[in-house]
Amino acid sequence: MESLQSQVRSGSKQAPTGASARLGSGREVLMLRIFMYMVYTSQALVVSYFPLYFLDRGYTASQIGIIYSIGPFISIFANILFGTASDKFRTIKKIMTLLMFGQLIMVSLLFTTDAFIIVCLIMLAFYFFQTPVNPLSDSLILLSSQFTSKPYALIRIFGSLGFAFSAFLIGQLLKLTGTGATVPLAIVSIGLSLMMTFMLKDYQGASRKIDFSGFFKLIRKPSIIVYFAIILVVSISHRMYEGFLAVTMREMGASDSLVGTAWLTSAMSEIPVLFFLGKYGHKFKELPLLAIASLMYAVRFWLLSEITSPIWIIPIQAMHSITFGIYFVTALRYLTSIIPDEYRSSGQAIYAVVWSGFAGVVSGTVGGPIFEHFGKTAFFQLAMALALIASASFLIKHYTTRN
Repeated sequence: MESLQSQVRSGSKQAPTGASARLGSGREVLMLRIFMYMVYTSQALVVSYFPLYFLDRGYTASQIGIIYSIGPFISIFANILFGTASDKFRTIKKIMTLLMFGQLIMVSLLFTTDAFIIVCLIMLAFYFFQTPVNPLSDSLILLSSQFTSKPYALIRIFGSLGFAFSAFLIGQLLKLTGTGATVPLAIVSIGLSLMMTFMLKDYQGASRKIDFSGFFKLIRKPSIIVYFAIILVVSISHRMYEGFLAVTMREMGASDSLVGTAWLTSAMSEIPVLFFLGKYGHKFKELPLLAIASLMYAVRFWLLSEITSPIWIIPIQAMHSITFGIYFVTALRYLTSIIPDEYRSSGQAIYAVVWSGFAGVVSGTVGGPIFEHFGKTAFFQLAMALALIASASFLIKHYTTRN
């Protein structure tokens, strides 16, 4: 992970040494880990149980698809806006506080209406504040590593733990209370995340003036455009699976607790892979690893298209380790090798736009009607085909770049 740790904290006093430095860095690592845990607790609610919440409010699969696409549509602008603002004003902490406060207001408004159009507008605003959190928190962890000496993966892993345990425990709770408790739980988790932002240090990148015209020239390079295009293909397939897994399980007769168990399995399975790649990932070529992850995505989606009992989703979810677990860390590592450090937040914002923005729009608007009218088999087979295309494309890019 050395390549991910090249940025330094700027504008601060001379770093403390000895026991005081260890104490300060230890506290900061703890705060970052708690923050990541709470952020991914909120995401577990949004990803795992908001579809069921809307389903129980009487919305169709197509309507749920619209809700899950209209949000990512606004995230295209939100990620660019907040990513460039972070680089320009050289602050992540203050922007993160604003994002959490905005999420808290928007999710609270879900109490006020069940009208589909109004809910779409609320979720659009919610995603405006929610989707930039991941790339900015990744930047915060990477920037903190110079002070804390902790690799990215050893802090990010607490996000996986938060997602895993929260998805499971919330599923058990909703089994007793019903999905009506989803919004109050989201308010609590987002509120705790907001409180944590006040306890974080505001790490900053290099103090030299950033030439954003250089950044836009950079992302017009053919090799970078091709990379983001391939990322978009595999991201669409992942977002199709992520947005409709809970709905699929509910239609197959699964309880909310089984849905929670499925998400627990996937999140827990990625933890050992994050550890392994955090320590040895630099020894492997990124593009072949991404090709392998995409191929395993295809296998995973094919299995989902064939099963008839929801219990089989549990072992299939364990494949999350060799799909998303490999994909997430490796795609980020490759991105840092092609985007200079001074454009770190902006580069990750573009990645987030592709990963959650464009992919979310396509998967929701196209995937929702396909799921509703043709069923889960056609839906997941389409996701499988996209993953196969991405796998082949990563390999072609690897060999053409090498030659």
